Amino acid sequence: MSGPTLPPLASHVQALAFDVFGTVVDWRTSLEEELKRLAGEKIASPGFVSLPQPVQDKVKQLTPDGWAEFAAQWRSSYHSFTRGFKPGESEWRDIDAHHHESLVELLDRWHLGGLFGEDEVLELSRAWHRLRPWEDASRGIHLLGTRYTTATLSNGNTSLLSDLNDFGDLGFKRIVSAADFKAYKPHPDVYLGAARALGLRPDQVAMVAAHLGDLKTAASNGMRTIYVERPAEEEWEAEETRQAREWVDVWVTHAEGGFLEAARRLGLS
Repeated sequence: MSGPTLPPLASHVQALAFDVFGTVVDWRTSLEEELKRLAGEKIASPGFVSLPQPVQDKVKQLTPDGWAEFAAQWRSSYHSFTRGFKPGESEWRDIDAHHHESLVELLDRWHLGGLFGEDEVLELSRAWHRLRPWEDASRGIHLLGTRYTTATLSNGNTSLLSDLNDFGDLGFKRIVSAADFKAYKPHPDVYLGAARALGLRPDQVAMVAAHLGDLKTAASNGMRTIYVERPAEEEWEAEETRQAREWVDVWVTHAEGGFLEAARRLGLS
């Protein structure tokens, strides 16, 4: 009796390049819980009553839904920054710097300026280094790594990605950052640069992501594609998503087990 039919990329591909934010780690829940925790600690601290009354009132009024919206806007600023960056024209700024600067701006916009001291704001901006992985992420990446070179391919800077790798015991064999190429996804330099850094042709690398836009650009630069659905991560509309099934090489739905199912599809268990 023959085994399951494997997709063509299973034997052709030598490396898997993973998007990280949203695909490997649950940024949304991690940030929301961090924001709520720190705000609660601030409210309970002796120095809270010395803050300006409008700041006290504002933070006390914020519900979990409010902090969720704050986190979503923080993430949205990242999208705007990376998509607007023009290699060779824009002044270089890494993601840690962006997260810090955008947090300062966001706190002011939400009338929370002064709630945290400068050092506290800096530490909060580094919450992106402590994002929890999805339940299947660590085991799945370790399993996939028994056959393939597993690498990050994220806009996050190298130290951020290294910290996430250690924090979540992700087991990546290579840390590849868009910063290595002084560009940000979806610029082609990132995908092509990653293949070169791995010593492979683009078609020998499969991009693993929970975002079809990322995969579409990877495919247009010669990479193979593995889509792993994650809750609330896809930005494409339903019709675009349906059509994407025609060109995505491996498609893992949210209910199927994430990276562990991807490993099974590639003949690993």
